[in-house]
Amino acid sequence: MAMMLVPFTEYFIPSHSTDEQRVRGWGYTAYIAVGLLLYLFLIADALRTIRRLEGARKTELQVWLLGGCSVAVGVMALMALRVVTGDSRYIRLQPVMILVFYIGTAVAITTHRIFDARQILLLGFQKLCLVIVVALVAITTQQLLATVLPTALSLVVTTGFALWWASVLNSWLNRFFHFYPQATAARQAAFTAAQCESRVENLETAFRAVLMGWGQADHAIVVSGTNGALSGSGIVVPEDGTVMSAIQQLQWATPERLIRERSNADRRELHRFLTDQRLGVLVTIEGPALSILVGVGVPASRRPFTYPQVTQLIELASIIESALERAHFSEKAQHAEQLATVGLLGASLAHEIRNPLVSIKTFVQLLPTHHHDPAFREKFFRLIGDEVGRIDQLTEQLLDLASPRTYSSQMVALHPLLHASLELVASKAAHRNVELLTELRADPDRAFTDASAAKQVMLNLCFNAIQAVEAHPTDQRWVKIATRNTPGGVEMAFADSGPGIDPELRPRLFHPFQTTKSTGFGLGLAICSDILANLNASITVDPPLPGCGATFRVTFPCQPSSS
Repeated sequence: MAMMLVPFTEYFIPSHSTDEQRVRGWGYTAYIAVGLLLYLFLIADALRTIRRLEGARKTELQVWLLGGCSVAVGVMALMALRVVTGDSRYIRLQPVMILVFYIGTAVAITTHRIFDARQILLLGFQKLCLVIVVALVAITTQQLLATVLPTALSLVVTTGFALWWASVLNSWLNRFFHFYPQATAARQAAFTAAQCESRVENLETAFRAVLMGWGQADHAIVVSGTNGALSGSGIVVPEDGTVMSAIQQLQWATPERLIRERSNADRRELHRFLTDQRLGVLVTIEGPALSILVGVGVPASRRPFTYPQVTQLIELASIIESALERAHFSEKAQHAEQLATVGLLGASLAHEIRNPLVSIKTFVQLLPTHHHDPAFREKFFRLIGDEVGRIDQLTEQLLDLASPRTYSSQMVALHPLLHASLELVASKAAHRNVELLTELRADPDRAFTDASAAKQVMLNLCFNAIQAVEAHPTDQRWVKIATRNTPGGVEMAFADSGPGIDPELRPRLFHPFQTTKSTGFGLGLAICSDILANLNASITVDPPLPGCGATFRVTFPCQPSSS
């Protein structure tokens, strides 16, 4: 601040100085000395920083900071020589030094292909337009107000109006020149994809489309993973391989950068990877639990990617990493909930399987003494087939629940699906003295959903209801499942005679880790909500009523989502 004020004081150039006899104060000398010291400090600091950097950031420091400071030092040195020697020719060399700096900058732009020359020219032209227009507005306003207002007040009003006008005009010029329109559109598209999709495969497909649109390329890759390997887009990259080692060291790579910089075995392997995958740029992001590689093919224009575009891609990669990490955690939580459901089914299935096994055992024991009886043999073969088929059906349902799956919605009859689910929980309900009631009034009962996923939701809600009733001391111990048609869907309600839901828990009911039970992690309802969101279905809970238990309502759509 002091350096800025010195030139406006008598200590810099006294008021009695003339063109014929120039007089310079001690502030002039101090200004040059302090300026030289500051710029020399910046040059030394830039040199130290350059040794630790490489690639585009190193080039930026070399061209902008180091070059600009060197020119400033040269200009001040010429000013000092002018004072010492009294020769005005040194001052005339200042424009030459500035011209050399701009020529060097142009060479760096065209040869290193790091800076976007078109963007720099547009930005310079925008600022020039801004300065000219605002200056004209300020001069005109000042002249008009000076006739009706005091000088000081007119200056304040003019300054405020000029600043407001500069802000408005700058915003309009940004829209007019379309500075990096691909970046803004791609960022919005990436956020939209992250909000609309929750499965890893769908997210990767959506993000690849965003990247191809941003880079104007015919292909892109999104590779993510942990535990030793990254996979995606048909590519597997070992986490401890040379490609990952090289890209983690560089953070980003283009073929031009790898050719320009010092080469080693890892970077040559990375360059071969870019060539094999036909990539024009590759970046990496390492999150708390997930590492990803994001690459974009060579643009249709065949122009290399510039550093501003690389920074845009890094920002997009950060959005992609956050969305994929959330999707990975969601899938793991869903699978954990599936396994928990399978564990709850264990006791029920043991009872269900034991009954046919006892029948089979009894007939096998009677077979040696009754094998000549045709009626016995016919009954034996029929019973064996029926009971083995029942055991096979139960185990198939158990394996279907336990295995990871992808959702594939189609038209499904919900009532048979509900009956199959109730068969699995019937033994557990009977063991807990809980009566299962049904009131199936939906006609038709067909909905557009994934049968296995819908069954898991039904089982989870049934088990929750049974556990709620079991923990509530009452003579009426029942769980009721009812269906009805709604506009555009089929509603399935799960009601119980339990204690209901704590009002303090209701706002967080479908959030993870919200539970009042002594066992479990409170993931069941959150997983159900997530599964139903993927199926374009919904789940709600009725407001609490005195003396009544909880009622959850699941609405399945009758047709595919238009989105």
